[in-house]
Amino acid sequence: MRVKFAYAVSVAAAVAMLTACGKKPDGEAGAGASAASAAAVAAASEATIVKIGHAAPLTGGIAHLGKDNENGARLAVEEINAQGLTIDGHKIQLQLDAQDDAADPKTGTAVAQKLVDDHVVAVVGHLNSGVSIPASKIYSDASILEISPSSTNPAYTQQGFKTTYRVVATDAQQGPALANYAVKALGAKRIAVVDDATAYGKGLADEFAKTAAADGAKIVAREATNDKATDFRAILTKIKSVQPDAIMFGGMDATGGPFTKQAAALGIRAKILGGDGVCTDKVGELAGTAVQNLVCSEAGLALSKMDRGADFEKKYEDRFHTPVQIYAPFTYDAVYVIVDAMKRANSIEAPKVLAAMPSTDYNGVIGHIAFDDKGDLKEGAITLYDFKDGKKAVLDVVKM
Repeated sequence: MRVKFAYAVSVAAAVAMLTACGKKPDGEAGAGASAASAAAVAAASEATIVKIGHAAPLTGGIAHLGKDNENGARLAVEEINAQGLTIDGHKIQLQLDAQDDAADPKTGTAVAQKLVDDHVVAVVGHLNSGVSIPASKIYSDASILEISPSSTNPAYTQQGFKTTYRVVATDAQQGPALANYAVKALGAKRIAVVDDATAYGKGLADEFAKTAAADGAKIVAREATNDKATDFRAILTKIKSVQPDAIMFGGMDATGGPFTKQAAALGIRAKILGGDGVCTDKVGELAGTAVQNLVCSEAGLALSKMDRGADFEKKYEDRFHTPVQIYAPFTYDAVYVIVDAMKRANSIEAPKVLAAMPSTDYNGVIGHIAFDDKGDLKEGAITLYDFKDGKKAVLDVVKM
């Protein structure tokens, strides 16, 4: 059923292209366009279209991160199609089914159901833990593989589903790495912790606070905001009164940037620490000169530390004319991991591709990719950054 459905889609798409291209624009002869489109029909009719889903926020405050993720996946799909892909003797044409989940759990579950209804072979997504976690039940019920390139909350892969995978480290690694830096490198004794009340932000803040306390620091304030907030002065005024040595902020760059800027405006000199959600070049724009007081982490190697990072960066910028934000190389590798599973399963059927995932042994841009029995990376890394002239600069790499 799947192959026949996909074949019909490919032929229909090619016929539509023939109809469009065969028109004679402004009285010009359309013979060349018709011949080219006829060739496209012939090529498409020989190929089976296989859809790979992608879900991330393409609207809202962190749309730039969602588009970065989508671009990475799209680059991989285009490369694989250009190279040619054959599975079980059939020519395969990959198609990226990209959806906007708006970083919203309710929208995300609707998007997940749409991708299931679209008969995708697997899904790269979602960006946010707070969306990946509720969406994962829908993929599990459909036996469709979900690989998140950026969801770090440990709970995502601890639900007992066989469909959940990720190609980043978790907050159970990222939170402690930040906390250890705060206590041991910065010498922080008194720490305030703030989160944006999302699964990601609160989860990261909880892991940070637990390790910081175990390291001997005192959590002198624990505050919550939300992921749509723009004014943090009330929380920061309260925090200023307890005189922390450091402040941990669990959230994204859209809120972490203004938070950092407003802290500086209130005369707070405590170092601010954030996770991968704030660890973008855009946070430098949002925080202004105050970004020099920020230290953040990424749940993976820095692009500059990846063996094939420079090559990926060039390909990405040549194709999209914009710099890599964070996780584009992770979505790029996730697509290649899906295709690797298809090849090993010799199938384009979602359950069979899923069944091949536990034995993944793939060397990608981000490094070696293999999974434990929960779907987490066996070999993770956390990269710590500070900011020089508004741009991220690697401080340290912690191998997990």
